[in-house]
Amino acid sequence: MATKNELLFDKIKKCIDNFFDLNGYSPSVRDISVVIGTPKSTVQRYLDDMRNMGIIKNGKYGIETEHISKTERAVVSVPVLGLIPCGPLTEEEEYIDSYIKLPQSFLGVGEFFILTASGDSMIEAGIDDGDLVVVKKQEHAKRGDIIVALADGKNTLKRYFPEPENKRVRLHPENSEMEDFYVSELYIQGVATKVIKNL
Repeated sequence: MATKNELLFDKIKKCIDNFFDLNGYSPSVRDISVVIGTPKSTVQRYLDDMRNMGIIKNGKYGIETEHISKTERAVVSVPVLGLIPCGPLTEEEEYIDSYIKLPQSFLGVGEFFILTASGDSMIEAGIDDGDLVVVKKQEHAKRGDIIVALADGKNTLKRYFPEPENKRVRLHPENSEMEDFYVSELYIQGVATKVIKNL
């Protein structure tokens, strides 16, 4: 049976882990005190004991548990810019709805934003209505990339096939029931790199 000290150690450790998972950094002594309802002086004494026992240590991000030391800490706040149509081209509407923290290792190198897919024209590429599409911000793309395209003040998410011989670009929906779009000019806002789904 766990002692009173062991129960409090466990309570503090869980508090630290939960706080870190939510905020990306460790709590202060005051934060822990507020969450577990224990005076700061008592929390500090227990933290000192936990350090001496090797349960926690001081790390780059503050108090560090075993869970925190194993957690990916290089995170990036990526802006969520609202809906991107996966159907007919619609008026561009860019605004930041919120931010999502994602590991740098998941994103790779570059500047990124997230758009919420709307419509079903990219379902055969695994992009469904409501999915979050991670987009690398860039103004160029390779043939066959899925791009966020702005043409005539309207935007869409489609696969990119330039046709320089015809002085146009073919925007291909990944839905066998839909037809390609053709535009003479477009501005590439970014290339889709990942899809985040709700299960």
